[in-house]
Amino acid sequence: MKKDTHPEYQEVVFQDSSSDFKFITRSTMKPTDTIVMEDGKTYPLVKIEVSSASHPFYTGKNMFIDTAGRVEKFRSRYAKKEQSSANKA
Repeated sequence: MKKDTHPEYQEVVFQDSSSDFKFITRSTMKPTDTIVMEDGKTYPLVKIEVSSASHPFYTGKNMFIDTAGRVEKFRSRYAKKEQSSANKA
């Protein structure tokens, strides 16, 4: 293999922000945050929005996660269209 062509493969902690579920795996990501796990080691931390602990398919629950405000954006756009169509009529 050629040297310096492959990214560094290291242990990383992924943390689900909606359920506080954490798991350690290996990744080439280089996050800036770190976390100390139960084993006393410090690992790089990657925050994710959905994991098997919060996804409806795995939990059997219909959990709604709106981190980007998508519902409010949709409602504001829909309200603008309703108002403009009411003004035309």
